[in-house]
Amino acid sequence: MGGALASGTASGALLDQLTRLAAETTFSNLPPATVGATQTFLLDSLAVGVAGRTGPWREETLTLALAWGRGGSARILGDGLAVPPATAAFLNAWQMHCLEFDCVHEGAVAHVMSAVVPAALAECDRCAVDGQRLLLAVAIGVEVAAILGVAANAPLRFFRPATVGAFGAAVAVGVLRGFNADAIRRCFGHALGQVAGTMQAHEEGKPTLPLQLAAAARAGLVAADLAEANVPAPADALEGRYGYFSLFETCSDASQAASQIGEPWRVTELSHKPYPSGRATHGGIEAVLRLRAQGVSSSNLRSMRLSAPPLIHQLVIRPAQQDMNANYARLCFPYVGAVALECGRIGLEHFSEQALNQPSPLALAERFTATVNEASDPAAFVPQTLSAELQDGRCVEVCVNDLLGSPSHPLAAEQQEAKARACLAAVFADAARTQRLMVAVRDLPEAADARVLLDPITDPATQDD
Repeated sequence: MGGALASGTASGALLDQLTRLAAETTFSNLPPATVGATQTFLLDSLAVGVAGRTGPWREETLTLALAWGRGGSARILGDGLAVPPATAAFLNAWQMHCLEFDCVHEGAVAHVMSAVVPAALAECDRCAVDGQRLLLAVAIGVEVAAILGVAANAPLRFFRPATVGAFGAAVAVGVLRGFNADAIRRCFGHALGQVAGTMQAHEEGKPTLPLQLAAAARAGLVAADLAEANVPAPADALEGRYGYFSLFETCSDASQAASQIGEPWRVTELSHKPYPSGRATHGGIEAVLRLRAQGVSSSNLRSMRLSAPPLIHQLVIRPAQQDMNANYARLCFPYVGAVALECGRIGLEHFSEQALNQPSPLALAERFTATVNEASDPAAFVPQTLSAELQDGRCVEVCVNDLLGSPSHPLAAEQQEAKARACLAAVFADAARTQRLMVAVRDLPEAADARVLLDPITDPATQDD
């Protein structure tokens, strides 16, 4: 563990160490790089969550959630609605993931901010806390979720962003409430009772996928409520006979993960998504853009073949289809690859109903094929090799060894800002909102009330017409 908690923590159950981390860490224990990364990805998550207001099935999801009760202290991103905290956590998590634009921890194969942040924001709106407390809670919640994902040594069996997200969200809320170790442990136990998330939704490209993260964020608040009420919970939620690892992962190493807690803090390992599609499509998109820069085009291409790790095949190698929905298309490399080759970019506009039914990219996608390479790590996104066979018989090939937006190939500050501006512009006409949000995130460590984060992106008094 980082900071003051480093000594005496090399052994012991993973749950014990995570519980101690959550109960004993203070903001002063966080290294500057950890604070900075938490701010960076908090900005990204908030911006993406605002853009999620435009996502498919949003009105249906909102109507459903409002039926559970209206009125309350917690706000919805990109809108002036105030609802009960559990409802806000649900809706904001849905919005953060519905566009497949949210940041990811590649080693954990999980969107570890997208349940943690909505649960923490809902708690902040319920009972004001200062900015340092929010940053601490998010960093610890991300650590919990990512460590559980990193401990896995087998291909995805359940939808890991949701399964680990429920624990991260519960612990983040517990930190905001100042829980002691016993109460944090109950958070884990009650989160275990609500863990869910099926890969079948991913397999079929259904809008159930963001709903599973929404349920995980809400479960975090419920678990914390139960823990605070002193309701008994399973004590061995992670490594017990029927604990998380036994039920949800086919192969894992909790002891190895325990030795890595806070070394470094996992929030510093997050990756931005430069494109609003599944992270597993990004290596292929980058390769297509490089080939395009070398003169490959839809007019001179005969075929395109991607060689990629097994994880890429599991997640995004699927045929492009007429009348496919946006959720499916965002997880379809042949479609996004074809769009990247034709347009030179991938943006939110490429997943509208009109765009998805354009005949040109669908026809081009039929020229894309894929093979499995020899990567043995079940969490590996790279290396990837893309080969283009041209009409004149030439073959052009590029290799991708790290993904744009990852710690080894990060987005520049201006690229991060451009993404945030584009996300807010999808909902708000007032461009000044992005600057206000960036200032609020920058100044969060000095903020007496963390709710200032939400004012630029939820304030109904300045809602744009």
